[in-house]
Amino acid sequence: MDNRSREVEDLTAQTLDPDFWNDPKRAEAIQRKLGANNNWLNDYAALAREVDDLEGLFEFQKEGMATEEEVDAQYAKAESILADAEFRSTLNQKEDVMNAVLTINAGAGGTEACDWSAMLLRMYRMWAEKAGFKVIDLFEQDGDAAGIKSASIEIRGDYAYGWLKGENGVHRLVRISPFNAQGKRQTSFSSVFVYPLIEDDSIEIVVNPDDIRWDVFRASGAGGQHVNRTESAVRVTHIPTGIVAECQQDRSQHRNRDIAMTLLKSRLYELEMRKRQAEKDKIEAGKSKIEWGSQIRSYVLDDRWVKDLRSGYKIHNPDSILNGDLDPFLKAYLMWERNPTGVVEEED
Repeated sequence: MDNRSREVEDLTAQTLDPDFWNDPKRAEAIQRKLGANNNWLNDYAALAREVDDLEGLFEFQKEGMATEEEVDAQYAKAESILADAEFRSTLNQKEDVMNAVLTINAGAGGTEACDWSAMLLRMYRMWAEKAGFKVIDLFEQDGDAAGIKSASIEIRGDYAYGWLKGENGVHRLVRISPFNAQGKRQTSFSSVFVYPLIEDDSIEIVVNPDDIRWDVFRASGAGGQHVNRTESAVRVTHIPTGIVAECQQDRSQHRNRDIAMTLLKSRLYELEMRKRQAEKDKIEAGKSKIEWGSQIRSYVLDDRWVKDLRSGYKIHNPDSILNGDLDPFLKAYLMWERNPTGVVEEED
């Protein structure tokens, strides 16, 4: 908290500079950082007050001036605020506060996998809206018969990436297929990839123009109907890494190119983060490495359960999860990541 207080003083001094708004991007980044630090300081002060009240009430109870029930109620209140603060302290990386880009790709399985991808897209949209985030459509490719083959959305809001960073990997669905006349049990897979959207000038990503290839095509799918008469959608490929970024959000091809380049730089930044994390994981015993392509969660609809294969967290109400109530899984993963040897309780 002392470090945050000093940083608030420094950032506040910068905002008082008469030339502060001459660089709007830098100014907005400073304002976001200032707001985040102030939120932490205010939350810490609130927690300290609750603990002080608890200690005072406990003294009153020993003197017969307060009941045990009142002490228990205050203890529960302070404990709840502390647990929330401990969880949010897991979001302590520089990129955690950033907006997020979430991409879903259907795995093998044809129509089933495409339908499952559409269900996942709906789940993340509903979670984001409930959390107060803004969702922006970037790209969507329809499935041949139903659902989607792939889609990308931007989720805007403080700590959007921090909340979602554990969703990277393969999501497995088991259900009685609505597309099978014989009513057989079907297993489908879709991959989810989340990365932070780099818009802060303090993080510089250099892309050699000779290392990229541009393609243009007609937009399709939800969010692209108003522009599908012209080749306004764009695809940029980073040749050395094979990373591809696509955008069909805007009517303007020029604007879509700008957005696609921002997405590409964000992907390259995320790739570098994963390389550094891989180096750390080599020397961290007992912590399993989360890599692109690994299965992370199973959704079994006929048996009525959803389980995260990393944290071990499991619930028996898949409908609530698919309707966007993801917070228990997101929190369980982040707490597990902080202490991978800890035990995560299942929820009835």
